[in-house]
Amino acid sequence: MKPRKIAKHITALYAAKMLNATSSTRSLSLRLQQEKKTGAIYIVPSQPEIRKGNPSEALELRIEREYLQEGYQKAREDLCQGNAFRVQVFRTAGTVSFSSKTKLRMYFVQQSKFPTDEPVDIKEPIDLLKIGDSRYVDAASDVFQKDLVLVLSNAQNQLGPAVKVIELSTTEEIRIVVAYRHGTTHNFFSGLTALYHYYGLHSNRKYIERYNNGLCSYSLYLYKNEEEGNPKSLLELGESVAKDASLIYVLPRTSLSELFREGKLNAKEVTYAYAVWKFAHQFFTCCGSTGSINMEDVSKTVKREMMTEARVKEVIFSHLEIIRLLYSDFEARFLPNGPAYVDGMEEIQNKITRTAVSDIDMKILFCMCKFNSHILKTNFYKNGKIALSFRLDPVFIQHSDYSRVPHAIFFVVGAEFRGFHVRFVDVARGGIRIIRSANAAAFAMNVSSLFEENYNLALTQQRKNKDIPEGGSKGTILLSTDHQDKASVAFQKYVDALLDLLLPGDEIRDYLGVEELLFLGPDEGTADYMNWASQHAKERKYRFWKAFTTGKSRELGGIPHDFYGMTTRSIHQYVLGILNKKELNEEKMRKFQTGGPDGDLGSNEIKISKDNTIGIVDGSGVLYDPEGINREELLRLANERLMSNHFDTAKLSSSGFYISVQDTDRVLPDGTKVDSGLMFRNTFHLQGKFLFGTDMFVPCGGRPAAVNGSNVHMLWDETKKSPMFQYIVEGANLFFTQDARLQLEKWGVVLFKDASANKGGVTSSSLEVLAALSLNDEEFAEHMQVRGDTVPPFYAEYVREVHRIIEDHARCEFECLWKEHAKTKVPLSVLSDLVSEKINRLNDDICKSSLWDNESLRERVIAAAVPQNLISLLGRDVLIQRVPDSYLRAIFGAHLACNFVYSHGLDSGEFGFFEFMQGYLQA
Repeated sequence: MKPRKIAKHITALYAAKMLNATSSTRSLSLRLQQEKKTGAIYIVPSQPEIRKGNPSEALELRIEREYLQEGYQKAREDLCQGNAFRVQVFRTAGTVSFSSKTKLRMYFVQQSKFPTDEPVDIKEPIDLLKIGDSRYVDAASDVFQKDLVLVLSNAQNQLGPAVKVIELSTTEEIRIVVAYRHGTTHNFFSGLTALYHYYGLHSNRKYIERYNNGLCSYSLYLYKNEEEGNPKSLLELGESVAKDASLIYVLPRTSLSELFREGKLNAKEVTYAYAVWKFAHQFFTCCGSTGSINMEDVSKTVKREMMTEARVKEVIFSHLEIIRLLYSDFEARFLPNGPAYVDGMEEIQNKITRTAVSDIDMKILFCMCKFNSHILKTNFYKNGKIALSFRLDPVFIQHSDYSRVPHAIFFVVGAEFRGFHVRFVDVARGGIRIIRSANAAAFAMNVSSLFEENYNLALTQQRKNKDIPEGGSKGTILLSTDHQDKASVAFQKYVDALLDLLLPGDEIRDYLGVEELLFLGPDEGTADYMNWASQHAKERKYRFWKAFTTGKSRELGGIPHDFYGMTTRSIHQYVLGILNKKELNEEKMRKFQTGGPDGDLGSNEIKISKDNTIGIVDGSGVLYDPEGINREELLRLANERLMSNHFDTAKLSSSGFYISVQDTDRVLPDGTKVDSGLMFRNTFHLQGKFLFGTDMFVPCGGRPAAVNGSNVHMLWDETKKSPMFQYIVEGANLFFTQDARLQLEKWGVVLFKDASANKGGVTSSSLEVLAALSLNDEEFAEHMQVRGDTVPPFYAEYVREVHRIIEDHARCEFECLWKEHAKTKVPLSVLSDLVSEKINRLNDDICKSSLWDNESLRERVIAAAVPQNLISLLGRDVLIQRVPDSYLRAIFGAHLACNFVYSHGLDSGEFGFFEFMQGYLQA
């Protein structure tokens, strides 16, 4: 540092002392703050003994937000401008004056200077000279560099933090080095400081470095104040800090963090409290009756409004002793290699009964007890975890509003999100959905119904998956309000946390004790992440990595739904079925769709159809033309996967228009004034002025319950005694609520619900899984992985087989539903559920029967169910040998059950099934 700068800092210090001398306070408090785009300097009093209001805490929060770019909120773009910064922190050896005990802490923030402007691939071997700031590397000793390279190499090969504790022989200090991938957590700087302060350690200096390969490191030099009387050694305390560092990484700063900073709960207790807080908020309504409140008498909506996250948080703050007892019970259950668990829950519940201040408090605390007693395994004590995951026994929801108890529930909590994975049978599959919130109000609504939405999506998937071996599952990832831009990070943490529980080792106490299979697929916001998840499962040595995700790129052996229009193949068969039964000309049919040309369903619906589309609603706005939207221009957008805002409006008729969600105060060609483009977009599907007289509605996108019992009346013209749409094929999941569907059918609308129409994608994914399970790694690479423009002949034929199977299943179910409706007049939306339930029930009965033991029958059914080119490639015996037995049994049951119900209907009983089976037994 130049002498002139040093002189300025000394002058500033004396000025601060003089200012302090003239103030009314008698304590000496020196502060200096200088911020620039290239760095900053801060000097504050060092007061580690102060837990609340410590001046260093607010400063470190500011540094990590504005310069480290890992604050809870985004940094000011005018300050750091997205650059990398390094931080050096020092504590003075002496005090600020002879009469004061106050020492100073100095923070120096500098813009990192890398050897090259080009980022280095994170997979390259660690070379500090290539990735580090030369000022830091040149100053570091050889011994320190060796330790640092080791920690960085560990962080390079995992998603979570790597930590190492090093004893220093020259000083009474230890050095803790932590490294992780920058941007994968927040508030880690301040969280780590609070952590070592909790254990009674203090720092003389600490260094934060960024690297040009995406990693960052923290080097802390810690000492123990012997006057504080802590009996543990410095090394023991350092090891405690290292173990809890992963918890700080997982949940660095939450609404409960003050309990830790003030010493009321330790790091493990506050992390547990956060998880049980989120659990109790989601499942409060499943906890039965307590005191004067009977939850069965309260509607679901009122329950959600009554039980906010803030209300549950109040209970935690008011009952910290109970939280500590619950954590102790949790630790006794799940601490790896601990003694056999002795159930102490009855004692805790008795204490809750004695100390809870209200019936609601008591109910919330009892709900927290259910959390402990219904966890079967957790990664809470696993080193290197990046999110918390809990495998729950779902039996606790059996006496609630949920109609069916799932087979399994996974609960996942991370720094940027919380989420679930629900499956209804052992072998199940379904997509993983990212849920975003436009504002705080939207988040409050999304979080209040998170599990309910996940449950309903999984149940719909269970009904939809009746044709395939896998039952229904679904996963949701709800992004926190301040982390709407962290979808990729949240997804990676979610998947890694699930894999922790699929691969339980010595660090996980497993009360389930059986291997579980999960098959994940793309859904809203996750289509681009399937490749990563498959490769990560491979890196984690999950033996079913090839089948772990579907919808992967063709280069990785996937069959992308959007590229091949898999979901639309099924939806369009229902459209064609209606046209055929009603003897309609598709080219003259007026159609409206939600979900635009940029999406999977929307783009493929445009490409596969020949109708006269009059309106499209997508993320950008509303495109409408009563004369019919120019099909050539629509096809251009669909082929390029562009939103409607890219439509050439010169190709609209004089009555047509495009309204963006950002528009305000627009006037339409007919004189209608649009105050808000966003509101216009969100409600356009209810706008009778524009849509009455439309023949067909095909929802290909939109939020669940967009049409529900409270707004379905807007789809009815009382004057004309006519519905807005004559025919509806529900492509988007849960776009209509069941009560809305029934009302529409009562008005004469022909409506096929999502569980029937939208199953092409799951069929494709199931057959993708089958290929992955059947082929070894070499065969998979040769026959299923596309190299550039070279498509393996087997792959091309397999895709054609998938198309054929999807269309056959859709036609068969359509004909079954049409016949049953004509015969019974039962609404199609009810029949859809009845068909699904009968197929699933029959499938369960077949799996429990001795039919599987008939080897010749088993071989015939498997041969009939599996695509023929896969049989031709491997041979039936090899395929049966390679595919897991549980999956083969699922193929066997699903094939027989769906083919019987589709061919014999709902009324056919045991004799009909006996007659049906003769075709297989006598073959």
